[in-house]
Amino acid sequence: MINQYFQKINEHLELVLSHEKDNLKKAAHMVSEAIQNGGIVQLFGCGHSHILTEEVFYRAGGLVPVKPIFVEPLMLHEGAVRSSMLERMNDLAQNFINHEDIRPEDVFFVLSTSGRNPVPIDVALAAKEKGAYTIAITSLEYSKSQPSRHKSGRLLYEVVDLVIDNHCVRGDAILAHPNVSVPFAPTSTVIGSAILNAVFAEAIVLMAENGIEPPIFLSGNIEGADEHNRRWVEKYKERIPVLVKGHQLSQ
Repeated sequence: MINQYFQKINEHLELVLSHEKDNLKKAAHMVSEAIQNGGIVQLFGCGHSHILTEEVFYRAGGLVPVKPIFVEPLMLHEGAVRSSMLERMNDLAQNFINHEDIRPEDVFFVLSTSGRNPVPIDVALAAKEKGAYTIAITSLEYSKSQPSRHKSGRLLYEVVDLVIDNHCVRGDAILAHPNVSVPFAPTSTVIGSAILNAVFAEAIVLMAENGIEPPIFLSGNIEGADEHNRRWVEKYKERIPVLVKGHQLSQ
């Protein structure tokens, strides 16, 4: 099964590359433009989708102006089953998203493979209302196979500016075995991580080719990194308070 899983992941990555390349490039262009115009990249996801917001946050070799929106009851560590129930609640997002600093110069990624639950949809609608350019990473196959739980009847891919299809199967699990009654081995986190890092890599090159120094974190385990990173953190700490939460930057 190890070989089969790697094979399936490679097949899905090839699907994304062949079918979504134009959308990946468009997303990279929007990220590059946002940063050059003083904006930041914001990301939101519930449950396991929130892992992708952490994947690209404060990441060695990654972009600095990246702000994950952490809503702990919608993550897993405060109660996994409860988080799934909360994600299905219409209007719950209004309790937190209206207080977020989201601006027209920002790009806002909403991550939801099923794309059917109200909280991610409401977050996307709120970000769009505030003028941000909204991008969904979702599965069209999965979304179109299930009814929306949102009161409007819409799915995530129907409310954003740009859709990147992660080409994950309905239910996300990709493997089967005669002695196992349900599919197993999910793919969305691996594929989503590749999508985001590829988009950001392209955005970095676009900035560099435009004569702009891309804001990139250097690994904190490399000598000289603290000085390099401090400069960028100072620049973005007001827009991304979680960068310095609980820490006083030394001079």
